[in-house]
Amino acid sequence: MTEAVIRVEGLGKSYQTAAGEFPALRGVNLRVDGGEYLAIMGPSGSGKSTFMNLLGCLDRPSSGAYFLAGANVAEMDRDALARLRNHTLGFVFQGFNLLPRMSLQDNVALPLVYAGVDKASRRARARVLLERVGLGQYADSLPNRISGGQQQRVAIARALVNQPRLILADEPTGNLDSQTSEDIMALFDSLNRDGITIVLVTHELDIAEHARRQVRFRDGCIISDHLTGAAA
Repeated sequence: MTEAVIRVEGLGKSYQTAAGEFPALRGVNLRVDGGEYLAIMGPSGSGKSTFMNLLGCLDRPSSGAYFLAGANVAEMDRDALARLRNHTLGFVFQGFNLLPRMSLQDNVALPLVYAGVDKASRRARARVLLERVGLGQYADSLPNRISGGQQQRVAIARALVNQPRLILADEPTGNLDSQTSEDIMALFDSLNRDGITIVLVTHELDIAEHARRQVRFRDGCIISDHLTGAAA
C-alpha cells in the first residue's frame, strides 16, 4: 500500500463561543495516500476550512490524532513542526498572499530564506519555478503589475519552492474568472501527474471534478468519500 501522507483518526476541534462550546469537527477519520488528488467540499460552516487549518498545522485539534508523512503532529515541538511543514507542505490560498514590495522572484524564494538556503540558490530555484508556471519573463516585476490569475501562478510557484510532497489549496480559484480558474486547475493537474499530492477546498463542482476523489463535509463530519473517475 502507498504510504499515507495524511492520516487523521477521530479528529475533533471545538471552539468556545458566547453560546458555549461549538464542535467544528466531530471525530473525523481520513487517509490520503501519496499521489492522491482530493477535493474537500461542503457548505459554509461544515468544518472543511477548520479541517484544512489542522492539516496545515495552523491550528491544533481538540481531540484525536493527526499523522503527517508518518509523524504524529501532537508529539512534535514547535521547531520540529516548523521543519516538517517547511519540507512537506506547500500552501496556496484564495488571496494569493504575495508581498507587494517584493519582486515575483523574491516572493517565490521567500520560504527558502527560512530554510537557510543561500541567496544565489534561492533566486535560481525561484526563477526555474516561475518559468514552470509561465511567468519567467516577469521575475523582476512587482505583484501589482500582473493579473490575478498570474498572481495565483506565482503563489503556486512559491508553494513548490521547497519541493513539497503535499500541496494544500484553500479555494485557489475563488477570486478568479472561469477561464483563469481552468488555467490554474490545469496547472494543478500537471503537478499531480508529476506525483505531488494535492488536497484542495472548493465549493465549485466544476473545480472539484478535476480531483480523482471528493470528500464532503457537513456539520463537522464527513458524509461522503468517493472516487470521481477523473483523469488528472
